[in-house]
Amino acid sequence: MGRFQSLSIRNKLLAMVLLPLLGVLPLLGALLLWWSNAAFDRLLTTKVRADLAVAQGYFERVLAEVGTGTAAIAESHALARALSEGGDVPALLTAAGRRAGLDFIHWRPGDATTDGTDLVVLEPEAQRALLDATQRERVAVPLLGTRNAAPSQRTREDRAMVLLATRAVVDDRGQRLGTVQGGVLLNRNLPFIDHINEIVYPAGSLPFGSQGTATLFLDDVRISTNVRLFGPTQAERAIGTRVSRVVRDAVLGRGQTWLDRAFVVDDWYVSGYQPLTDAAGQRVGMLYVGFLERPFTWLKYAALAGIGMVFFAVMIVAAVVSLRWARTIFRPLERMEATMLVVEGGDLDARVGATGSHDEVGRLAGHLDHLLDVLQRWHAELDAKVAERTRELENAQGQLLRSEKLAAVGQLTASIAHEINNPIAVIQGNLDLVRTQLPAEAGDVVRDELRLIDEQVERMRLIVTQLLQFARPSEYAGYVAPVDTARVAEDCLVLVGHLLAKTRITLVREFSATRQPQINRNELQQVLVNLLVNAIHAMADGGTLLLATRDLDDGRVAIDVADTGPGLEATLMDQLFKPFVTRKKDGTGLGLWISRSIVERYGGELVAANRATGGACFSVLLRLDGSA
Repeated sequence: MGRFQSLSIRNKLLAMVLLPLLGVLPLLGALLLWWSNAAFDRLLTTKVRADLAVAQGYFERVLAEVGTGTAAIAESHALARALSEGGDVPALLTAAGRRAGLDFIHWRPGDATTDGTDLVVLEPEAQRALLDATQRERVAVPLLGTRNAAPSQRTREDRAMVLLATRAVVDDRGQRLGTVQGGVLLNRNLPFIDHINEIVYPAGSLPFGSQGTATLFLDDVRISTNVRLFGPTQAERAIGTRVSRVVRDAVLGRGQTWLDRAFVVDDWYVSGYQPLTDAAGQRVGMLYVGFLERPFTWLKYAALAGIGMVFFAVMIVAAVVSLRWARTIFRPLERMEATMLVVEGGDLDARVGATGSHDEVGRLAGHLDHLLDVLQRWHAELDAKVAERTRELENAQGQLLRSEKLAAVGQLTASIAHEINNPIAVIQGNLDLVRTQLPAEAGDVVRDELRLIDEQVERMRLIVTQLLQFARPSEYAGYVAPVDTARVAEDCLVLVGHLLAKTRITLVREFSATRQPQINRNELQQVLVNLLVNAIHAMADGGTLLLATRDLDDGRVAIDVADTGPGLEATLMDQLFKPFVTRKKDGTGLGLWISRSIVERYGGELVAANRATGGACFSVLLRLDGSA
């Protein structure tokens, strides 16, 4: 302990950091490796348990189908008629059994065997009653020497494992006539075992090149399997090989379900073995599924090696970082001392600066710099407040200037409108006088010219009215009536037709609105023409102009004018409907403001947004009652 106290602070810190680091991290790494290995093995066990459950379910389903097929034949009308009329019963049963997927089916007249469907093991003597010569040739299985199998003096397995169903046949009076026995032979039944394998392990279900296998055992002998001799590439199946002794003792001896790795013929597999019992409850065989363990073992070792490398790298990085931290402990003290010496020399701008340390020493260095920074920060804050107040004053002056401009424009507009009204009245009066003074034949000659003059006078009067609306909008609300939005939109397209004709713009109409909002038709037309002109100007190089009407869920009607131009700039969105805001070189910035004022006068809204596909969309939202 005394020796430790004599060490420098640097060495003490190194010992305090590195000793736990070198002791705890390896222990944690070992625990993680152990847990990962166990978790991986549990995962494989869980999978093979599920695979075995699928295989067992299919086995039981086939057993039930054997019983169902036999019962259907026993209860069939064709069999009853053949028995009553002396027909060819064996031929009838053979054909029906083939359709039901049975390997054999027999009629036992007068037989009183109890009905049932069971897994049965037949001795050679009993096989002749059920199996034909070809089927009996499938039964005999020569036993092959198998590694790890229990010692045995047997050289062949000549018993047969069958799925056997027995069903009684009764006449119309309920008298028992006999029984029908049908079944499936499992010895060398390769289609049956291959179908199990396809169900449990379809193509591509096992990663990393692992192979899935399935097997039926009679006692401990493989009587039907897709396990290959000497590796999965060999064509010969391992029929006649035997299960390992440890598995046999567990499954057939103690009746347990085996869910673990097991040696199968010549390699290790993640295996599941389920005991098979006959009608008396005796364990007579096993159902097996499993997959090659080696690819998963390689994966597991690779994962564990990766975890070990990560922990080793963490240890190295932690040691390097600890050494760097030890070197930075004294740096703030040295820099503080140097800074104080410089300040004592008269340089008041000297600072310790960033030390990279946030402990007590680092905070002490920060406090020293803080004392030197106080006056500079106050000065900076004062400059910032002055600049902020200056900007606020400039903004207020700008708002005031715009308000004054708006008021001046309003007064000027009202004056211009008033002055123009007088000449318009004189022109209209003189025009009416000329029309009354001219003879009838002269009136017919100049009728078109007089009509054109009337139209232009009316146009001037409309312009004057619009100027007065700009000056005093609340005093000049037009006549309100329900309008057909589709017709108004078509009329507006006629008014901007000369502009569209000069462009490469494609016009799209989508008029789906059925409601008729109440608004002044001329003023709505003025708003739509303004929006259409803006859209046309936004697509100088061509594009698509959409004019649409639609009913909204809230009871209003929307008229959309959408273009495929460059869209609206984010900085322009907040100022879009304010007066004198425009991005046109020759624009006044009043069009959208006036349009919005007109729409709002009738309780509507004018909104703008950028389209997701590009371009801008302006929507006029109108109420049905037309009241503000």
